[in-house]
Formats: sequence, structure tokens, C-alpha cells
Amino acid sequence: MEAAGAGAATPSHAPMVDTDDFDLSRLLNHRPRINVERQRSFDDRSLGDLYLSAMDGRGAGGYMDSYESMYSPGGGLRSLTGTPASSTRLSFEPHPLVGDAWDALRRSLVCFRGQPLGTIAAVDSSSGEVLNYDQVFVRDFVPSALAFLMNGEPEIVKNFLLKTLLLQGWEKRIDRFKLGEGAMPASFKVLKDPKRGVDTLAADFGESAIGRVAPADSGFWWIILLRAYTKSTGDHTLAETPECQKGIRLIMNQCLAEGFDTFPTLLCADGCCMIDRRMGVYGYPIEIQALFFMSLRCALLLLKPEAEGNKDIMERIVTRLHALSYHMRTYFWLDFHQLNDIYRFKTEEYSHTAVNKFNVIPESIPDWLFDFMPSRGGYFVGNVSPARMDFRWFALGNCVAILASLATPEQAGAIMDLIEERWEDLIGEMPLKICYPAIEGHEWQNVTGCDPKNTRWSYHNGGSWPVLIWLLTAACIKTGRLKIARRAIDLAEARLARDSWPEYYDGKLGRYVGKQARKHQTWSIAGYLVAKMMLEDPSHLGMISLEEDKAMNPVLKRSASWTV
Repeated sequence: MEAAGAGAATPSHAPMVDTDDFDLSRLLNHRPRINVERQRSFDDRSLGDLYLSAMDGRGAGGYMDSYESMYSPGGGLRSLTGTPASSTRLSFEPHPLVGDAWDALRRSLVCFRGQPLGTIAAVDSSSGEVLNYDQVFVRDFVPSALAFLMNGEPEIVKNFLLKTLLLQGWEKRIDRFKLGEGAMPASFKVLKDPKRGVDTLAADFGESAIGRVAPADSGFWWIILLRAYTKSTGDHTLAETPECQKGIRLIMNQCLAEGFDTFPTLLCADGCCMIDRRMGVYGYPIEIQALFFMSLRCALLLLKPEAEGNKDIMERIVTRLHALSYHMRTYFWLDFHQLNDIYRFKTEEYSHTAVNKFNVIPESIPDWLFDFMPSRGGYFVGNVSPARMDFRWFALGNCVAILASLATPEQAGAIMDLIEERWEDLIGEMPLKICYPAIEGHEWQNVTGCDPKNTRWSYHNGGSWPVLIWLLTAACIKTGRLKIARRAIDLAEARLARDSWPEYYDGKLGRYVGKQARKHQTWSIAGYLVAKMMLEDPSHLGMISLEEDKAMNPVLKRSASWTV
């Protein structure tokens, strides 16, 4: 997470507006409508069904969502950690760390005109002092938002969704260049004027961030969170407002715009996602592709076919989903047999019959990979583009691929096999490696530009990030590998509070608090809480997981580890 100093968050071109004038403010006082009537799961419907629905104008609003047999919105029993409970429960005592974590999370809340709006990056747990950044970062708030949803506090999330939607409508400029209408901010802050007694918002769309890179993932996380809110509360009215429908369309139009692309993946700059510094993830990074895929599927569930302008965008989404799922499952997937195939690739093949379609040079396969790849297991590689394949493992992209069902059930199981087989490498003593392995020496100089923060086994370069434990836990629940999640959470519980909730850990095993890691990090706290609540009540998975759509399953022609 990178930004300018706290005083530099005010953008040079976006005005600080009085949001009382914004039409969405009327929705803040609207209570969620709990939909207890059960119909056929909207997530269960194939993309073909959705396409036909869009074509003949049938409404989609009454069919949201999936996991109906597991999850019903609303109250019920209260769980041991203060989360809504299902009737079938796992009974165990809460860890004493949970209460302290909730206290710390609530201290990080920032209010706008008396209403909680989001969580700032870090607040000292004893003094309440704001540390380092006083902005609400969009991607950072996601685990906090999920924690509040799971705890039956959706109003905080609703406020956040509406205010970020407001900010999307601002004019966005970096120097003399105007950003696309669909761009969502990287962060925003609340500016308080004690003399006038007025609160205003100031947003950063990349013009204040280190490197001046606009966040490609903010819009995706916003759509995913809107779907999680709808799923959690059963309240469809927010997503169905003309303003939210327009916001979704703007994000989709920006991503689906036609250009010179020959692939269905999104072309991105370095530093445009959680890895927001130069780390060689330019091109088609797995994190962005997985989030793109998930947001496409969520948008398809949230858009109303009968609304003006939605029919065309839904058709384009369906077309892109089919192409993207085939491309990712075919060309980004790597297991033992596929690695052996690449090792034997011929190069300089011309024509549509080429096997080595991206002209990957076998000599570019790094030595570490031959020992790292187990006989059983696999993963989506970091990047694929002409003559370039980034073989590094990236945790967020692979976990989201499982949750979005970008990974087939067999591929999802293979990813979990890899984590189990390479536990010391990917988990170590503190979950979870953001990427593996670290780059060093001349490669580090060339890839990072000698970045002193991304030295080997530190920060984004092989550092261990506790926030990722919520994604790992969700992937474990979806694949039925709960032992992996419990073991990882046990490791985290042994140190997080003692180390004052650091942002990341350093070292090959993640043994050391990061050399520049900020303490009392909000998303480290929230990631832990979400993991605990999901493990206690696995029905929460329905908020952030999508079932497989069999209509997207291609006939894979490449080898896969599960066929061994």
C-alpha cells in the first residue's frame, strides 16, 4: 500500500464537494430489505441462461444469488465471535485475540458527518493515534467491510459503497491527462473544517500515489463488495438504483473497450494492484485477470437486463467471460506435465497450428521451478504475454481464481495441493507469501530499479502478508481443505498481537517483522477476523465466492496434474 504523505492526499484537479448535493445521499437512510423468499439460485444459472435473459428482457433482480442451501441473509443465532450464525454450527471457544482485534478494528473507523464510512490504514491500539496514513484505501477496506457484513453491520459498507460511487463521478486528471469515467479512486480522506463544522472528501486517483499509477483493481473490488453486500443483506435496492447500475456500466465499459488487443486479458501497468511498486507485474498480471473475471461475473449478477444500456453490456460480458476463462485455464495454468511440455517447446513456429503460441523460449524457465513444481499440484503463473512467461507464484491471484471459479474444481484442488506440498515456501512461519520466490541480484536491480523497500524476501518481493489469510481461508473452505486454514490461522495467532499487528513479515520463512512494516495495520486485523468468522461459520463464504459455471468449461487440450 503506497500513497503520498497524509497532507498530500488532496487531488490537484478533483474538487472537494459537499456531498449533501449528491443524489445518492437519500439512500443512506434507507434500511436494507431482507429478501427471505427463495427462488432458483441466480449464480446457478449458466452464462447462456443469462444471455437469453438479457436478450428477451427478463429481469434478473429476483434471482440473486448462490449457496442458497448454506446461507440465508439476516439474523438468527449469534456466533461466538459476534457473527450471524447458521443453525448447523461448529462449536468451539473463541480465541481471546478475537475481542482485541474487534476493538482495534473499531478504533480505525473514520466518520463522515457522523456516519462511519470506512477504516483508515493504521491506528495505535492504545492511544488511538492515526499512524502514517489517514486515508481510506479502497482495496484495504475490503476485508474490514467483509468483517462488518459478517458481524451484521451492513450500514458501514453501504456508506462506503455510496461515497466511493460519488467519487467515481469526479473529473480525474493526472497532469494534463484525463482518466476514464469508470476509474475508481485508490483512496480518499475526510477533511474536517472545525471552524465551519463541515466535512468534505478528498480523493486520490493515482496522482498522489508513489509512481503515479492509477489502481486498476479499485473498480473490481467495488463491484465484488457490492455483490457481497447484496448477498449478505438480501437487499437488492442498493444495487438496482440507477446510480449503482450506471457505476457498474462505467467500470465495465472502461474494461471492455475495444483496442488493439489480441487476448481477452487486461493489459496493465506495473504497480496497478496490491503490488503497487515496480515488481515486473506489467502486462497481464494474474491478480488483475482474476479480479477482472470475478467482477465480470458479479456485474452480470447485479445488472438489470431491462435497464437502459444494460442489454448490450451484458452481452459483451458474456462473450468476454467465455474467452477469458478459456485463455486463463489454457495458457496461464502450469503443472508438472505442462512444465515438461514447455521445456520441450520448439520456437519460432508460424501459423495457426503453432503449439508454442506465445513463442516462450524454454531456456527462460528459471532453475528454481524444476525443484519447486511437485508431481501433484499446479497454479496460475504470474503473467503470460508474447515471448514472456512469469513463472512466479502470486497468492492473491490464485486464491481469487478459486473463489471466482476461474479455476476449475480440479485446478482449485491442484492449487491447494501445491500449498500443502510447498508449505515451507508459501506459508513458512507466517501466512502468506505474496509471491514466490524473491528476486535478487541483477534481476532485482533490473526488475525493481534497485527498490530499497522490495529487497529479497521483503515487502512485495517474497514478503509474508497476514491480510492474505482471509483469502487463503476462503479458498480452503471452498475446496474442502479446512486443515490448511486452521494450521495457517494457528501460526498467525501465535504472533500477530504480540508483534502489534504488522503489515508484513520478512525472511524466507516469514520469521521477522518487516523492516519497514507499519504496526497496528487495519487490514492485518480485519483479514484475521474474516478468516476466523468464515472458519467458524463457513456459510459466510457465499458472500465472496461464485459457483462454477459449466457453460464456460473448455475442453482442455493441455496436461493437468489431476489426470496423473
